[in-house]
Amino acid sequence: MSDASYRDAIFSTPLDRVARFSFDEQVVACFPDMIRRSVPGYGQILGMLGLIARRHLRHGARVYDLGCSLGAGGLSLAGQLPPEAFRYVGVDLSPAMVTRARETLDTECPDHAIQVMEGDIRTLDYEPAGMIVLNFTLQFLPPADREAVMGRLFAALEPGGVLVLSEKIRAEDEEENAWLVERYHDFKRANGYSDMEISQKRTALENVLVPDTLAEHHARLGRSGFSRAHTWFQLLNFASLVAFKDEAFKDADPSAPRED
Repeated sequence: MSDASYRDAIFSTPLDRVARFSFDEQVVACFPDMIRRSVPGYGQILGMLGLIARRHLRHGARVYDLGCSLGAGGLSLAGQLPPEAFRYVGVDLSPAMVTRARETLDTECPDHAIQVMEGDIRTLDYEPAGMIVLNFTLQFLPPADREAVMGRLFAALEPGGVLVLSEKIRAEDEEENAWLVERYHDFKRANGYSDMEISQKRTALENVLVPDTLAEHHARLGRSGFSRAHTWFQLLNFASLVAFKDEAFKDADPSAPRED
């Protein structure tokens, strides 16, 4: 099949009714092209995962990639770290994504400890992990569920562990936010999307992708127990944060109240 068959053309024809966006077979087939042309800085964020892991991941520790889609996070880590350095667990709610990710990672990373499972990150039984990655995943959860998820992830991280959170964001100032959105649409136009495609996809994502502000992300991380969090990357209205679970929590009783 030619590369052109994998080009994202889902919204390239007029639709009488634009359905809610979902990660179905149609999206899976063109997902690499879609995310490359739709997410500013996606390649840079993936490329940093191995560098962050080299600095902060305990040797041989488990890495969760939540909302792993086609396993690009696993491919990036495996390309930068030796097989014994980590155990990768990719989790996605989409059966089509899971099937394709398994095929890709089994083929490309045969020597690494790789597992991909279908699951809901809100109810998953987490095992201790040295690193957790959420690349553009939290934004698809209902806002009311995000706090509990972050608390569960903090509890799953080992002392000294690190969480990488990448998200589409909205600016607190309405004028600034409008400017960022307009420049993002310019970015998509420069990558070959038409005004109709941009408009129809925006409609499909309405109430499906609900972005937070950077301040909301930082506040939530703090309430969940993370001692430090930094915004290490931002390009237009897309950002990535890194948060740390201090060694000081190693002997703490997780059920005991903490003083902020």
